[in-house]
Amino acid sequence: MTTSNHRFSDAERRGLYRAIHERRDVRSQFLPDRIPPDVLARLLEAAHHAPSVGFMQPWDFIVIESHSVREAVLGIFEQENQKAAERFEGERHDRYRTLKLQGIMESPLNLCITCDRSRGGAHVLGRNSIVDTDLFSTCLAVQNLWLAARAEGIGVGWVSILNQEQLSTALNLPEHVYPLAYLCLGYVSEFLDQPELEAKGWRSRLPLSDLVHGDKWGQPLATR
Repeated sequence: MTTSNHRFSDAERRGLYRAIHERRDVRSQFLPDRIPPDVLARLLEAAHHAPSVGFMQPWDFIVIESHSVREAVLGIFEQENQKAAERFEGERHDRYRTLKLQGIMESPLNLCITCDRSRGGAHVLGRNSIVDTDLFSTCLAVQNLWLAARAEGIGVGWVSILNQEQLSTALNLPEHVYPLAYLCLGYVSEFLDQPELEAKGWRSRLPLSDLVHGDKWGQPLATR
């Protein structure tokens, strides 16, 4: 068996995989307890240590506690959520309307992680062929924060049903800054055993065996 001196201890590895498997998109279980400043600082530090193309670090973090700002964002959500519901018919529409898809006012803290698409100048190392790698990099910052939050016992919910132009206006963003992730953060009463959409019958997790290919699409992975 091959081993590595760089491998984490058994306990550290268990903690990492636990955070990955127990991370949830939280919408309904928020507690009113405030997130202490030192804990928030650790989460932001974790996000800031994400990898980024050309080391451009395109993210900024807007910490939102204002009720008036959150009410404005909630209004944007409600407008877009009504449009989203109209895309479904019959039982699917009825089930959609029962889903709680945001915790904007219930969570003690909202956080918008943005992507400054101009950071690093006109030519960023590694970004010439795939321009959207700045967005991908910012997604990695979101994931870092999410896993760190789970380790701290803090739930995170990503509110994706938002008009980005209206959100940019509400947050006074410059034109070159894109509001990539609007997140709700807070301690929770519980972390659900399953993702909420799976538990409520919206979708099930796909079998990993159906998603792994060998060398080219549709070819089985060779048995080792």
